[in-house]
Amino acid sequence: MASDRGESSTVESTEPRLVFLLSGKRKSGKDYVADRMVQRFGFDKSVIIRLSGPLKFQYALEHGLDFEKLLDSSNYKENYRQEMISWSERIRNRDPGFFCRHAIRTGTDRKEVWIVSDARRTTDMEFFYVHYGDRVKAVRIEAAEGTRKDRGWKYTVGVDDAPSECGLDQFHGWDYVVRNDGDDATIEAFLKQLQYLI
Repeated sequence: MASDRGESSTVESTEPRLVFLLSGKRKSGKDYVADRMVQRFGFDKSVIIRLSGPLKFQYALEHGLDFEKLLDSSNYKENYRQEMISWSERIRNRDPGFFCRHAIRTGTDRKEVWIVSDARRTTDMEFFYVHYGDRVKAVRIEAAEGTRKDRGWKYTVGVDDAPSECGLDQFHGWDYVVRNDGDDATIEAFLKQLQYLI
């Protein structure tokens, strides 16, 4: 991890007050927690940013696929996930911040609180730390394997052992670690903690 977390340079002219970076394994419930956060903070001041948004849009465009279906939690995107990962890695190898920059340009809506729902790699974390410094709060969403299986997760070679799933397994700079096994009281307690930051 780079040591330039405190730098204050920003991308474009957008200036968030807080940036939450959510990370977790497939079916850990990252989108669910992100939705709960934006509901709690208010739609007028917060927005969910999906780094996979511009990735999936470009991939759909180049391969003649349904962009909207690639965004949802259906099996449609699972059919293309492995090749989409390989394709995106080739782009990231040339330009690690490519998808982060595009997500910010198209998804921030000038809101003061950003909730990035799918940080997956150290390069994602570094991008936001470099540009937004101590405004960044890193959140790890965890769920038991049984819970993830109940939500439809099945181990897939080439996906669950790829950087898109394992890239942050050795990252230890989490500001919050949240269990998301279906206990609403746990999520509610987490949201109350964050409320003091807003």
